Amino acid sequence: MRRLLPIVLFAVVATSCSAGQVPNLPDPTTRAPLTEATTTTSAPTTTEPPVVPGELDGFEVRPISIEDGELTYLLTVAVADTTAKRAQGLMGLADLGDLDGMLFVYEQPTTSTFWMKDTLVPLDIAFFNAEGDWVNNFTMQPCLDEECPTYSAEGQYLYAVEVPDAGFATLTPAATLNPEL
Repeated sequence: MRRLLPIVLFAVVATSCSAGQVPNLPDPTTRAPLTEATTTTSAPTTTEPPVVPGELDGFEVRPISIEDGELTYLLTVAVADTTAKRAQGLMGLADLGDLDGMLFVYEQPTTSTFWMKDTLVPLDIAFFNAEGDWVNNFTMQPCLDEECPTYSAEGQYLYAVEVPDAGFATLTPAATLNPEL
């Protein structure tokens, strides 16, 4: 009889399914929840957070975009939005980890200058006004001397984006920044 029971159950289920019916299964809406609270997402997330150099601990990391005609730069950047973070910038870093660069954010439009003191790699910098419109961009060279040249925008800006050398080699005056993706 024990051998017959699984065969009979299989036959009943198979017959029910083949006749267009679904076998009686427990109603999922009447089951007790597995946990007190659940979180639902529309899609599973498999993206790991970016690897950030230890020198940038405490910096917000976010995606930004720069659109330039047919070209869109999608960048993951550390955000320098305080005087101390802007002063530190990318000094002393030879490797940005998973970061594409740094976004400098000012409270109001500025003409502040940049320098490359103790910066180990050449960087491209692009300046953008409060509306996200391009002001200008150029390449800056590392400086390990006590006296280092300064670099300035051709007008007021609210945002500056630094990326490794040649990252903005083809950037044009049509470029616009979206600092909040």
